[in-house]
Amino acid sequence: MRLLGVGDNVVDRYRDLGVMFPGGNALNVAVAAGRAGADAAYLGALGTDRAGEVVLAGLRAEGIELDRLRIVDGPNAYAEVEVVDGDRVFVGADIGVSRFRLDEADLAYAATFDLVHTGDCSMLEDQVAALARRAPVSFDFSIHREAAYVEPLLPHVDIACFSASDLDDEATVDLLAGAIARGPRLALATRGTAPALLSDGRRTWRQPVHPTEIVDTLGAGDSFIGRFLVGVVRGEDPAACLLAAARAAASTCGHVGAFGHGSPFVPVAAPGAA
Repeated sequence: MRLLGVGDNVVDRYRDLGVMFPGGNALNVAVAAGRAGADAAYLGALGTDRAGEVVLAGLRAEGIELDRLRIVDGPNAYAEVEVVDGDRVFVGADIGVSRFRLDEADLAYAATFDLVHTGDCSMLEDQVAALARRAPVSFDFSIHREAAYVEPLLPHVDIACFSASDLDDEATVDLLAGAIARGPRLALATRGTAPALLSDGRRTWRQPVHPTEIVDTLGAGDSFIGRFLVGVVRGEDPAACLLAAARAAASTCGHVGAFGHGSPFVPVAAPGAA
């Protein structure tokens, strides 16, 4: 099974720890898929600064295929992260050099994969249709539910993923049903500590969180999605696939950073700070 993550990457900078970790939805999903046994690849743009080097080192350590990776002169994207009672909170960010356009060679490369994953942080919404003509697309809508955003994308998406920790079961089922009606064959909602729900338009599966000691939730949803996508393409039973995904997410919650490979960084004091 071959999975390609296309789009965003960052370094997640933990100012209180003085450590930065590679991350980003498209990148994290590729790494999670690789750890689940897929032939995983990442296509995106890294900077030439120390942060870009940290992301590249993490990808190489994970054995991720990087045939279409871009190295762009300038700063890598970053997110500033704080952990509050185990839950990750983003307190700042910059996209750096991460914005890019797919060319014909990229699209031909995408056609060699069983599934391509991207999402709302990748800034590639206007190219999802072109990707979908080459390979099935998984798209992480995160918290986006507004019709103006989701409706143009759903007809091109094979697997739609949502973050819905604010919704109860009934509202989540309605969200998934509405998505399925517009094109995807599967719709998934992760919901933090509430059970994840999966729908194929006929049946809904429910997966409680796997018990674990929570250190840091950053990347847990991406780990869930990555393991889930591998199971879907392999044809695993949905219930078994969801359980394996929940276990992968729980494992991610047990350590700081999305998938490790941290490196020290020195926080820069804000202007005027003592």
